[in-house]
Amino acid sequence: MAKFIQHESAIIDEGAKIGDDSKVWHFSHVCSGAVIGEGCSLGQNVFVSNKVTIGNNVKVQNNVSVYDNVYIEDDVFCGPSMVFTNVYNPRSFIERKNEYRDTIIKQGATLGANCTVVCGIEVGKYSLIGAGAVVNKDIPAFALMVGVPAKQIAWISKYGEQLDLPLVGYAETVCEHTGDKYVLKNSTLSLLSN
Repeated sequence: MAKFIQHESAIIDEGAKIGDDSKVWHFSHVCSGAVIGEGCSLGQNVFVSNKVTIGNNVKVQNNVSVYDNVYIEDDVFCGPSMVFTNVYNPRSFIERKNEYRDTIIKQGATLGANCTVVCGIEVGKYSLIGAGAVVNKDIPAFALMVGVPAKQIAWISKYGEQLDLPLVGYAETVCEHTGDKYVLKNSTLSLLSN
């Protein structure tokens, strides 16, 4: 039996899988089909739907709803009041549950406070989406994205700091904090060591 912390006001439906050392805080609701990894934190007023997978060490801050068809890998940070969607063209008078689009948040990504992630996209590893941004297309690994709609303004390290690199071209740099080496080829940034 998994050992996790559940606040007395939280609702965890029978069948939900929650890993060891995870925490489910005030007024949160985890549905029966949800799978949540180890060492996660679900802040106040978080909703996790049935067809959701959340990896290990994920932080979901207050007031976030993780709807069906959202898949979150390890070490992701979901900032306060950020928004996921799962229907591209919702209408209250048309049921579109069979049209849900998959949204994949790759390992180590940060989704800033109040940002919106439109369904059907992939947010790359260790990318950082700025507060209030609207993400409506796939995001490459290590991209720093801001604005409405979100535009890439820089590259960001796994450590979480801006790298001294052009957006496109051929270049290399080293993270001053970790010694990790990054190589840019065209518009793809790769981490050579970690």
